[in-house]
Amino acid sequence: MQIKRDKYLHDLILRQNNGLVKVITGIRRSGKSFLLNEIFYQYLLSQGTDKSHIIKFAFDSADDLELIGENLFELQKEIRKVDPQKFVSYIKSKIMDNQNYYLLLDEVQLLESFESVLDGYLYKQNLDVYVTGSNSKFLSTDVITEFRGRGDEVHVYPLSFAEFTSAFNGDKYEAWNEYFVYGGLPFVATLKTDEQKIRYLQNLFEETYIKDIIERHQIKKTQELENLINVLASATGSLTNATRIQNTFQSSLKSKISVDSVIDYIGCLKESFIINEAERYDVKGRKYIGSQQKYYFEDVGLRNARLNFRQTEENHIMENIIYNELRYRGFSVDVGVVEKRIKDEKGKEIRSRLEIDFVANKGSQRCYIQSAFAVPDREKELQEKNPLQNARDSFTKILVVKDPVKMSRDGNGIITVGIFDFLLKTVI
Repeated sequence: MQIKRDKYLHDLILRQNNGLVKVITGIRRSGKSFLLNEIFYQYLLSQGTDKSHIIKFAFDSADDLELIGENLFELQKEIRKVDPQKFVSYIKSKIMDNQNYYLLLDEVQLLESFESVLDGYLYKQNLDVYVTGSNSKFLSTDVITEFRGRGDEVHVYPLSFAEFTSAFNGDKYEAWNEYFVYGGLPFVATLKTDEQKIRYLQNLFEETYIKDIIERHQIKKTQELENLINVLASATGSLTNATRIQNTFQSSLKSKISVDSVIDYIGCLKESFIINEAERYDVKGRKYIGSQQKYYFEDVGLRNARLNFRQTEENHIMENIIYNELRYRGFSVDVGVVEKRIKDEKGKEIRSRLEIDFVANKGSQRCYIQSAFAVPDREKELQEKNPLQNARDSFTKILVVKDPVKMSRDGNGIITVGIFDFLLKTVI
């Protein structure tokens, strides 16, 4: 089963021959290698590119390594990387003319001095370079540091709901029931039973993601890291900060973890694309409020797996899915705060802070989005719309509800839309 990833194919097409190294990043198992070596490769062929002008090389492939006189098992035994001179000589032998060549490199971090090798290829005008890398060795922060503006990042997320449903054998309601529990990692979508999906997600988190972080950052207190992941998973979409998390450790886990350690571990999880952070933004004051943040998981299936699928509250997971959808569509996402003056019981005017779930920005485009799992009556509807209404500007304002409703716009310009229309149709 091949799942279309048209958005990312389009992203790569837009970057063809732009003089930069195209770096495909993303959480492990999100489909980076398949995007590059199958989807993009087939696109190049469909456009008339000769096979001999597409050079694919995977640094974790025994067959590919044999082509340059390296042995995968010896490399692992000797704990060393691929000899760059052998690789460079091989690539040089494949370039036979001045026509354009495409170099597709997988797990490039396994090549010794890969930064210098790729930098050298930037000066070859007939060579267009695309690479993927492992999260433990090759992250977006590394791209910025090593390539100093010469790397062009394409971030691949797990399957969006639209991508997931395109390959799902069932209706959108059945697809949702699968998606909000098991998430959108492509391989999970191919598994047949609940037991297979649960085992895969739990093993992947424990044996791959956590080990990656421990290896990369040489973490000694591994139990603290694991506890932190569980705390963040339990508090998905709730306002928190390092001090509050430290207090949770002290009260619930009897741990003496420091605030600095909490901050460091959160940084590790963000860097590995496991979680994302949404900062609080004062809509009217046009400034960030740095006291608290919200954290969302890059894949809700991984979030659920950390909690042994015991805390699958659909309202919180729906909010996480909306956040991921906005990021997938290219928006930067904050938590909005608007102040409203109200009168207390004694008639004294006081300031009240209302929260908008998401303030999404992309260039000059902005929209405000409120996630409401259920709106059973008019009172609840007004409560959910109140923060949007008090933003008091002309940007798009959307209330997303789980209930199947017909998309509508009220007198204040607030759009109400069901979750399926929001995820499967172009609303913003």
